[in-house]
Amino acid sequence: MTDDILPPDQVPGAPHPRQTQQVFGQDAAEGEFLSAFASGRLHHGWLLTGPRGVGKATLAWRIARFLLATPAPQEDGLFEAPPAPTSLDVSPDHPVAHRMLAGAEPGLAVVTRSVNEKDKMRNEIVAEDIRKLGRFFGLSATDGGRRVVIVDTADDMNVTAANALLKMLEEPPARTTLLLVSHQPSRLLPTIRSRCRTLRLSPLSPPDMQAALAQAGADLPPNPDHLAALAAGSVGEAIRLLNLGGLDIYAELIGILGTLPRLDRQRALALAEASAQRGAADRFDLLLNLIDIALSRLALTGATGMPPSPEAAPDEPETLRRLSNSPQMARRWAEVAAAISARARHGQAVNLDPAALVLDTVFKIQDSAGQSR
Repeated sequence: MTDDILPPDQVPGAPHPRQTQQVFGQDAAEGEFLSAFASGRLHHGWLLTGPRGVGKATLAWRIARFLLATPAPQEDGLFEAPPAPTSLDVSPDHPVAHRMLAGAEPGLAVVTRSVNEKDKMRNEIVAEDIRKLGRFFGLSATDGGRRVVIVDTADDMNVTAANALLKMLEEPPARTTLLLVSHQPSRLLPTIRSRCRTLRLSPLSPPDMQAALAQAGADLPPNPDHLAALAAGSVGEAIRLLNLGGLDIYAELIGILGTLPRLDRQRALALAEASAQRGAADRFDLLLNLIDIALSRLALTGATGMPPSPEAAPDEPETLRRLSNSPQMARRWAEVAAAISARARHGQAVNLDPAALVLDTVFKIQDSAGQSR
């Protein structure tokens, strides 16, 4: 992979999962894996699922580090088995930890989207990416012969690659554990899901979110509650919001909604033009996501009679109450959210002008806001 291409399994602005020692807020998933390990009947295939950015890849690397550094209960060679491990912790000074950090651990193979012959990142994991594992399995056994494979993400596999991986799950190599990271397991072949044991990871609580962000070296904003509300328990999304100025974008979006139904067109135009600037593709995609969030919070306010807590921007509760003051408006905003999301994604797919797309979206919201009066 060329130096200027970010690895597909790394969140921009965050450390790579191999550099991250701890997983926060996922004690249940860790405990479930440890119980299986201690039983001496460790399943060969594991599917790590949950929302994007909650620590699935970090947990996969943590499990891999643990497996390669820790003898299984029946492998220690002692007359009396040692106590079962109570955590997945491995000392940073352990040789396996050093080799994994350097990308030189012979017992680990990582499958991600690869770079094609034109040095462009592929949009999917192809069959050759999976078939390379055959050479990995053919290498001489090391450190007791255990091998670990991480596929991140399994959702990215095309049909041919998925079928190639399925054969490995049906006839797994001896002493091998396959860890499949998946944001949307429903996209995987049912036969792949059925041959894996599932570890479900949950969104992080605000305290766990802050701890994870601190580990990643991120600077917390003045109001962490706003970040927690928008990130919805996803560390990856929180880092994206911080890197792209998402809190300010959402605050401005709420400010524009606060002018409805008499739209402040100058502010709306400025927001639209900012999304059309050169190099602003990531900010444009984030803006569309933040519009989805704002509409969802409008619908929730009308349905429950109160704004979501915590607030995600200054003056947000008052704006949400005014624009969504009944169950009828909640249904209206839910319908608008679905329609706008479909139109926005279609506009992206056919490369419509971002500024025009944002203005069209704001005008659609304005029409709906007029019905709340």
